[in-house]
Amino acid sequence: MDAAQRVEQIISPAAEDLGFEIVRVQLSGDKRPRLQVMAEPNDGSNMEVGDCATLSRAISAVLDVEDPIPAEYTLEVSSPGIDRPLTRAKDFDRWKGFEARVEMNQMISGRKRFTGKLLGLGENDVIRIEVDGETHDLPFDDLYRAKLLLTDELIQAATREQSA
Repeated sequence: MDAAQRVEQIISPAAEDLGFEIVRVQLSGDKRPRLQVMAEPNDGSNMEVGDCATLSRAISAVLDVEDPIPAEYTLEVSSPGIDRPLTRAKDFDRWKGFEARVEMNQMISGRKRFTGKLLGLGENDVIRIEVDGETHDLPFDDLYRAKLLLTDELIQAATREQSA
């Protein structure tokens, strides 16, 4: 388990108690590491600045006690944004129909990168994506990284969601 996974394991219960779900934890930088935590409300509402501050305080308190990062670091708590990373299996069903870029650890059909329309999560946890009219089934367990692409359709959906 790497440091980011350990941090996620430590902070997830505190985030859940406050009504948030961790989307991604990332630790970067050598001299002054930056711990980036992306989260969103469990109820599907938008992450507000006040939510980030509340979650940041709770995470800081937990990390001060557990101390999983030996060096001094900067904590950054944010929302995933519109062109969000897709990190959990359920994200691929939630964002079905939108354009995404998916990168795999291993070559599949002669490539590692797939850009196209998400078709959801299929049986046996495969990410289904349509690229140039062809459907590809990508094993979730082999996912390197994935994110939504900023398109007019995604912006319209986000705007509808905010006004609801």
